[in-house]
Amino acid sequence: MQVQLTNRQQHILWATVRHYIATAEPVGSKALIEEFDLGVSSATIRNVMGVLEKSGLLYQPHTSAGRIPSDSGYRIYVDQLITPSLRDATRTEALTKEVETALQQRLHWEDWSLEALLQGAAQILATLSGCITLITMPQTTTAQLRHLQLVQIEADRIMLIVVTDSYETHSKVMDLFTASSETKPDPEVIDHELQIVSNFLNSHLRGRSLLELAKLDWSELDQEFQRYGEFLKSSVAELARRTVAPNTTQIMVRGVGEVLRQPEFSQVQQVQTIIHLLEEEQEQLWRLICEESDVEETGKSRVTVRIGTENPLEPIRTCSLISSIYRRGSVPVGSVGVLGPTRLDYEGAIAVVAAAADYLSEAFSQTS
Repeated sequence: MQVQLTNRQQHILWATVRHYIATAEPVGSKALIEEFDLGVSSATIRNVMGVLEKSGLLYQPHTSAGRIPSDSGYRIYVDQLITPSLRDATRTEALTKEVETALQQRLHWEDWSLEALLQGAAQILATLSGCITLITMPQTTTAQLRHLQLVQIEADRIMLIVVTDSYETHSKVMDLFTASSETKPDPEVIDHELQIVSNFLNSHLRGRSLLELAKLDWSELDQEFQRYGEFLKSSVAELARRTVAPNTTQIMVRGVGEVLRQPEFSQVQQVQTIIHLLEEEQEQLWRLICEESDVEETGKSRVTVRIGTENPLEPIRTCSLISSIYRRGSVPVGSVGVLGPTRLDYEGAIAVVAAAADYLSEAFSQTS
């Protein structure tokens, strides 16, 4: 939903989010007048908050209560309203430096096992962020492409066959055309095109790791072959995941106790479902946090922010998940993230995650 806000509406939404993050109490006009220099009357604030409520950015938990941000309100805040003042910019820089210093001083790459290092990093981030911290074990596969072939197996279905440098074979079948496609090319034309695309990809991609292939921009294919782009993107990404060693779905989890004492997690059933996800369904969580969806760019790291119902996993649809990929060189090898209530210090969490991803990327690149 696209919402165009005036400067006044943006300012009052920003103030409401900031106050609610700090207090966990529904926000009224009186509280905003007392805490922020908004330069308008209490009546004006109430009117603007009413408009924001009608736009779906705020809501009232009870008719007599103040208002709290909705998931859409937090999304506007993250995407448009985090334009730090000098004070906030200084705080973000200080947090980044604190993360870097803590990781450098407390982690000893020469003496510790990899698992112990990441467990230590997760504990440091949980302490600094006040959130559940999630760090995936690095993807250890070094499988590289030896040969790739696209084959038509039915009128509307093709198979991608990949042979790695260790002569392992992986395949993926998908529908090439949707039911809504107006015309279907002749099968002989498809066979000819598939051979051309296969030759093109082999000449350009042979010797590259499957993890690299999963991140390629397939839109660079010639226009006449664009219909294969989405198929290739999703298929290669899945084949890359299949080559990852089983233990790489393991996630280092820290900070559960502190976060679950937040008022948002007062219901036992909700806590149980989150803990079950963290302990028993890590593969689902691993797939989610190892996907990149660039929302915030902070320095070198691209940080993904998923708010509330934007999370596809039901147990965390009342939470916000902030994550970033760490790399060895240019190759993605793992992810670091924090999970907390939607009433989250987004500026701080984004800074912490970005700093940790940068640190781990540098460390893994130097030790590769």
